[in-house]
Amino acid sequence: MRRLLAVWYARNLEFLRDRATLMFTLVVPLAIVVGMALVFGGPPRPLFKVGVLGAAPAPGAHSFLGERYVDFVAEPDRAAAIHAVARNELDLLLELHPGAASAYWVNNDSPKGYIIEKLLLQREPQAHRQAVTGQAVRYIDWLFPGVLGMNMMFSCLFGVGYVVLRYRKSGFLKRLQATPLSAFEFLSAQVLSRLGLSLLVTLILYVGVGRIIRFHSNGSLALLALIAALGALSMISFGLIIAARFSSEELVGGLLNLLTWPMMLLSGVWFSLEGAPHWIRLMAQLLPLTHLLAAARAVMLDGAGALQITPDLTYLGLTTLVFLGLGAWFFRWRVE
Repeated sequence: MRRLLAVWYARNLEFLRDRATLMFTLVVPLAIVVGMALVFGGPPRPLFKVGVLGAAPAPGAHSFLGERYVDFVAEPDRAAAIHAVARNELDLLLELHPGAASAYWVNNDSPKGYIIEKLLLQREPQAHRQAVTGQAVRYIDWLFPGVLGMNMMFSCLFGVGYVVLRYRKSGFLKRLQATPLSAFEFLSAQVLSRLGLSLLVTLILYVGVGRIIRFHSNGSLALLALIAALGALSMISFGLIIAARFSSEELVGGLLNLLTWPMMLLSGVWFSLEGAPHWIRLMAQLLPLTHLLAAARAVMLDGAGALQITPDLTYLGLTTLVFLGLGAWFFRWRVE
């Protein structure tokens, strides 16, 4: 028992003296709670998202606009709004006609669209139903790129971060430093290895899941491969910044969670940010996963070409170069 207590005491002192780890153990949960409160806090969240053509109408303009738990979003562009309904980014689109029956658009394959349509027809049974132009997309078709992107994010960030950390803790990096291998060569090998593994796993999931659910995909497979490669490189490089010089598992784990949680919540993995506060959408545009998913969905769901997704590809390429440069600059073979 004395030996057990001695080791227990020593381990506690070791943890408490590692101030960086202690700080992140306390700060990361607090940051996640505060972030979740800012994004999802306040009054009860709307369950449905309805676009209203034109300027934002006053609640008294139509009895349906007074429904609780419905987020009414002003949509100035008719074509873009109908496209959002087809892509499950809006549950329903409403066009008010003062003195006449309203018109609305809904996706037949949307469960939420089915329910909100029933609520609308209770208020205005004579509302005129319009067909959604273009091919309607199921929620699973919209979700699938998000799940692939999320899996790639975890694979790239944790795969690089913890591997390099393990090498550093075991002394493997210290031994490599005595060889002719340069830091650039070592980091390049790590990037290329993780890139190949990530793309292979993504390809297996793409083909395997495709045979099960027959998801919607209109675009070029070569363009999808380019998007996946650039997105993986950007997030691998992001992970290298964390792995560059730390040797504490608790600290690296906290930092990686601090990176992955905002991307998982704000990059549009599970739901569209259509109608979200402007500052949240601005934050989302800073995250590599946001641009990866936007480009992948544009290609898979809309058949977009390289020209339409050039801004997203450019952002992924630039962040890759910036993150690689920072990772190489911060990198240390060993931390004393």
